Amino acid sequence: MPLAPTRQLVEAARKAGRGVAAFNVITLEHAEAIAAGAEAAGTPVILQISENAVAYHSGNAFPIAAASVAIAAEASVDISLHLDHVEDQQLLSRAADAGFSSVMYDASKLDFADNVSATRDAARWGQAHGLYVEAELGAVGGKGGAHTPGVRTDPDEAARFVADTEVDALAVAVGSSHAMTERTASLDFELITRIGEAVPVPLVLHGSSGVTDADLRTAVRSGIVKVNIGTILNVAFTDAIRRALTDDSLVDPRKYLAPARADVADVVARLAATVSRPA
Repeated sequence: MPLAPTRQLVEAARKAGRGVAAFNVITLEHAEAIAAGAEAAGTPVILQISENAVAYHSGNAFPIAAASVAIAAEASVDISLHLDHVEDQQLLSRAADAGFSSVMYDASKLDFADNVSATRDAARWGQAHGLYVEAELGAVGGKGGAHTPGVRTDPDEAARFVADTEVDALAVAVGSSHAMTERTASLDFELITRIGEAVPVPLVLHGSSGVTDADLRTAVRSGIVKVNIGTILNVAFTDAIRRALTDDSLVDPRKYLAPARADVADVVARLAATVSRPA
């Protein structure tokens, strides 16, 4: 199927009262696994490539983005391509040319006024170039510095932020944290509901790997629409490789990358269904 616009997937999910899962791509195997898992679940998904992943690929977004587009085009379900946690202006400026239909512009390390100013400029530029623009208010934990666990997004501040920046979607801090390898996050569902009532745009949950399936369902019912998932895929990927490499004679990477890809696809299938069918 042709690459779907992120706006279409997010707005359709929001209208239907469900979520749409956005899975992090680091390697070609990640993208293949995510597409396979989405097909198994029979639900749309978002492939997202972070600025950190672009840095891993020598700072060039085009090869991994092109591979992701090609994989999405062969899938039997709708898939979009999203550029996540962008701080670099040059990377932002090349997003549309690389095939992304959406970006998450991250100025959350700045204070409120500077975050508003930087995000407003990014949103205006992105929207003028056909991009759906997500931003973050209330730093999500797990990245150090401004991303301090315990921070929460204030609903009134969120309303001002969205009005002043005119972003299309808002990532909020409600108890999750990036890079969690155990599913022990405690979400504030009442806060999600309050923020959802205060702002007119879809809400995004980052750090969802640390959230249980049951709590992901509750988060979507409370008002979360886009659900970002990354670390839990890497845990499955790495565990499969570790198991395969107990065979000291193994040298063919296909012998350990194939089971890793299959395990990631299984995780994707489960979580994509969890988010898209929250009832």
